[in-house]
Amino acid sequence: MVTDIETVQPSQERVLASIDTLAPDFEARTTMGPIRLSDHRGRWVVLFSHPADFTPVCTSEFIAFQNAAGRFEALNCRLMGLSVDSLFAHLAWVRDIDARFGVRIGFPIIEDMSMAISRAYGMVHEGSSSTAAVRSVFFIDPEGYVRAIVHYPLNVGRSVAEIVRVLSALQETDAHPVSTPEGWKPGDRAVLPPPLTMAEADDRDDGQAGAAWYYTAAGEAS
Repeated sequence: MVTDIETVQPSQERVLASIDTLAPDFEARTTMGPIRLSDHRGRWVVLFSHPADFTPVCTSEFIAFQNAAGRFEALNCRLMGLSVDSLFAHLAWVRDIDARFGVRIGFPIIEDMSMAISRAYGMVHEGSSSTAAVRSVFFIDPEGYVRAIVHYPLNVGRSVAEIVRVLSALQETDAHPVSTPEGWKPGDRAVLPPPLTMAEADDRDDGQAGAAWYYTAAGEAS
């Protein structure tokens, strides 16, 4: 039987998932059958943990994630939820959400009763008085690298719209040599990275008619 296990911890020293490192691989049982993270190479993955099934904030988040499933699919992204609850609790919760709210959760929810995955990703903080995973979100690219991480406290729900925005921004900056400014959304103008030489800085001045040489909207430099 496939269970939740770490597969990339070769030594006793624990290395937590961090930005620009390979995401720890794992195999686990889920509400949609056994899953291995590395089997999803070639597409983005948003892996997110929740503290517990049958709780109000988590329920609101899962409904929002499911309602936005089409947006994630359009961005070639697979959603994966996770908590330390049992597979049977996950199945009962999914059925209850469907019965009470008319929303059928169509993405896998991972069983992590051993907390192997949660600890590999830093979802259960060392020294915490609770074994409940915090509200963590990991953005994993098609090559299997962690590209962004967001942690929320247990009592603050996540914005699914913001998660879609961050995923879109990561894809935009991968596709073009640009950065995304505060609040950037698809369709907004991105900005160029800061100049690295005096010649490049002077060129920015010439192309912007007095605008800040270090703040150049993409397409404005001469």
